[in-house]
Amino acid sequence: MIVKLSISLSVALGVSAAAPAFADTAKAEDCGYQSDVVAAVQAARVARVDEREVIGHIADTAPEWPEKYSAVVPLVTPWVYSIEMAEVTSVDLKAAWNEMCLAQ
Repeated sequence: MIVKLSISLSVALGVSAAAPAFADTAKAEDCGYQSDVVAAVQAARVARVDEREVIGHIADTAPEWPEKYSAVVPLVTPWVYSIEMAEVTSVDLKAAWNEMCLAQ
């Protein structure tokens, strides 16, 4: 499962190309928001929200990330919903996503 997680995260993440100091701050902020989205989708999965309802469910919670990050919800939802429920409830997907994102 770790290999599947790594491959999925690597495909989904982009690479930032900005000045080093700004890039580090901007990248950390970007990865943080992406990780928040992953955590919200994970929480929806744990709450047994139907996969087709995740976008609306998360929108109804008035997430605190900038609007552009709401576009990430439909991209990570199939990935989170493809993971076995036992792993969804025991693995910190937010931390895993953040770590992979920062490594890009």
